[in-house]
Formats: sequence, structure tokens, C-alpha cells
Amino acid sequence: MSSYENKLSRRAFGGAVGVTAAAAVGLGAAPAEASEAAASGQAGPREREFRAARGRRARRPNILFILGDDLGWADLSAYGSPHIKTPHLDRLARQGVRFTDAYSGSATCSPTRFSLYTGRYPGRTKGGLAEPIADKSVGLEPTHPTLASLLKASGYATALIGKWHAGYLPDYSPTRSGWDEFFGNFGGALEYYSKLGLGGEYDLYEGDAEYKDLRYYTRIITERASEYVSRDHHGKPWLLNLNFTTPHWPWIADGDTEESAEIVRRIKAGDGRALWHQDGGSIAKYKEMVEDLDRSVGEVLKALKRSGQEEDTLVVFSSDNGGERFSYNWPLSGNKASLQEGGIRVPNIARWPARLDGGQVSHVPVFSPDWTATLLELAGARPHPAYPLDGVSLGGYLLRGEKPAERDLFWRVRGERALRRGDWKYYRGKAGRDQLFDLAADVREQADRAGVEPARLAELRTAWERVNAELLPYPG
Repeated sequence: MSSYENKLSRRAFGGAVGVTAAAAVGLGAAPAEASEAAASGQAGPREREFRAARGRRARRPNILFILGDDLGWADLSAYGSPHIKTPHLDRLARQGVRFTDAYSGSATCSPTRFSLYTGRYPGRTKGGLAEPIADKSVGLEPTHPTLASLLKASGYATALIGKWHAGYLPDYSPTRSGWDEFFGNFGGALEYYSKLGLGGEYDLYEGDAEYKDLRYYTRIITERASEYVSRDHHGKPWLLNLNFTTPHWPWIADGDTEESAEIVRRIKAGDGRALWHQDGGSIAKYKEMVEDLDRSVGEVLKALKRSGQEEDTLVVFSSDNGGERFSYNWPLSGNKASLQEGGIRVPNIARWPARLDGGQVSHVPVFSPDWTATLLELAGARPHPAYPLDGVSLGGYLLRGEKPAERDLFWRVRGERALRRGDWKYYRGKAGRDQLFDLAADVREQADRAGVEPARLAELRTAWERVNAELLPYPG
């Protein structure tokens, strides 16, 4: 039996927390009942193992790809959060497929975006080596094919709304990399009202021109995205990358104008770390921001439904990496910037009413470049032969009932390495010690099996080193 076809009972907390919570919290049970269900490892009655609905036909889908920013794996009630309520994203999961073993392409913002935009490991491009991009020296080269440029060549309208974080003007921009339209911020973070970025620069743009709007940022891009999905696209299918900054720091919710003003004062006084907001925030404030993200996604989905395009639109929701300071990642270890599960395992939901049945859960390991390959296939577009993809299309698995491809998932960041094969994960952290974990039995990565499985460890280490040899070295 394939490791991907294991029963839920084998996965224990590796998927059971999310599965049972979605079936319980997401479908109306009390939190205590959800916790009891999660602890017992029993799936709820209305979420079933994924099975493709074969034989259906549909036109090429519109694609709405939504990213949260630094959202942890268990920050949604559909994934087991005991205190954050996300009814709109829970509903999206009930209407589609929820992935328990989904991963970002890297452990921080911009490398993951490179992996999604290109479908390739971040280390294949100079800009992808920055973890994350913090200045104008590097970015996504306009000559490199992207999801947007390839779909555009295949007849799609393309737009990116929200956080780009793949390079700064004048050399790098979504409109130079295949997106017809861009409205959002270039950098990794901004103050939600003033739109001041990490260097104190104003960072809200329409195309390549500054756009003045001092309202709360999440409101602004929610409005823009709702307007975009409501348009008449003149018979063209469309791609919208909707990249929220929520719930990334600074910890400012809608209405927190006094806190906003204090951070702006510090930025203008030359405090280069003011946006990091290390003296602010709380679990309660983080909850408020995640629930606002959920409401905002709900608004966009309502606009999509009103437009009459819901049936023919594939909606994918994910996070760009694992959670940060106030995130709820249980039972995972590690956070953003780490290649432990808590740094790279993310919530991931897909809904396409025309082709996918709802109320389903998948334990197949997937990561960001897989979605690039999948979207290209579904749109009838092909990768550029000179830039082969590192992701594998999920089209056969999701639509035709084919067995998922058994392959390795690879990650590399400065000082850390990881590779997942089936249920086994090879990991070397900054301490420099090779470790081996059976994620089916130990998703918390506490029982190091390296000493009792030396041959498996050596095999996975060799596989990691083989891929690494193909990538660009880190500078310095």
C-alpha cells in the first residue's frame, strides 16, 4: 500500500487534528466536541477521504489563488484552532477539498512566492536566494516565465492584487512578469494605514505608479479583488493572485489608529525595526486579524458568487509559510523561517464546483510548485521547455482519479535542509545534526529515528544533496 493511501488512524495528529476539527468545528460541533474528536483520531461524518469525480467536463477555469501571510497550519477553525473562528474559510473547505499535508515552497515570504510564480525551487533563481528580499538588488527577472505569463499566452487575463514581494521598481514588477494588472505593495511588510514599508517608503501602487489611499489595507485590497472578480472579462478566463498581508506584523487590526500612529512616528524617527512590532501584539489581536482575513475572503467569494462565475472558478487558498509569534501551530514544531513542520506546513483548500465534490480531505503531500504545474495543466498551458518545473501537476489525481505521484518534496534555506519522501522526513537544522522523522507517527518531530534507520537516513540525505547540487549557491 502506498504511504499516501494510509488510513487516517495511522496519521494520528499528522492529519487527524485538522480532519476532525473541520468535521466538528467547521460543521457545527462545540469546541469541546471538536477537541475530543481530534484526540480520538476519528473523522467526522461529513468529511470523507478524497475521491475524484471522474467523467465531468468543464471549460477552462477562472483561477482565484488566495494567499494569507504568515498564517499558521492550525490557525483556521477548519484546521483545529480552539479560539479563532473562520466560518468563511471553513465553508470553502466544506465545499471543496482540504489538504492536511500541504506545504509552502519555502519558510519565508519571497522564496515561496518565487516557487509559486515560477513553479520551481527558489534556489534556481538569484532572486530566490534572498530569504526574504529586503532591497532593490534582486528580484524575479522579467525574462523568466511565470504562471501569469504562461497563462496570458494561453488566453487568460491576469492580475495580482496585494503583496508582490518578488523585487522592487524600477527593475521588477508584476506587470513586467506577465500580470496585466497590479494593485498592491512591493515589499515584505507595510503599516496597514500609512502604507509605509520597511525602509519608510510609501508602498501602495497601481501598476508602477503610487496610489494614495490611507484606509486600512485589508479593506482596500478586498474591495479591489471583489471588483475584479465581478468584471466582464470579455469571454476570457482569468487568473487573480490575491495576496493578503494579513496576519503579518505589525499587529494592527482595522480601527487601531492610535497604534498605527505610534508605529508611523517611530518609522519617521528612523526606527528601522518599528514595523517588526516586537513590543506589540497579543494572541487576542492576532485572533482579530485572522478573523478579519476570513471575513475579507468571504466578501470576495460572495462577489464571485454574485457574478455568476462561482461554478467555473477554481479557488485555492493557502499561506506563504508557517505561522509566526502568535500563531497556533499545534501539534507542529517550529515556526516561520524554520524547515520544521511548523515553518512550512500550511492550510490549503481547493474548490471548483464544476469538477470537484465538496466535503473531502486529502492527505497527499503537496507544495507550492505543484499548484503552478496544476494550474498550467488545467488552463491548457505548457511550461517553457528551457525552465522545467519542479512541481508535479495534481490534475490527474484531482480530476481523473489517478494515483498521486510519489516523489520527494525538497526544501533548502540558509543553515537548514529538509526532504520528505512518503511519510519520512530528513531534516538538518542549524545545529548541523542530521535527523529522520516518521511523520505518520510523529508529526511533532520529536522521535529522531536517525540512529535506528541509518540506511534510510543516508538515502534521503543523498537525494537532498543531488537536488541541491543543481541549485545556485548562496552568496557569501
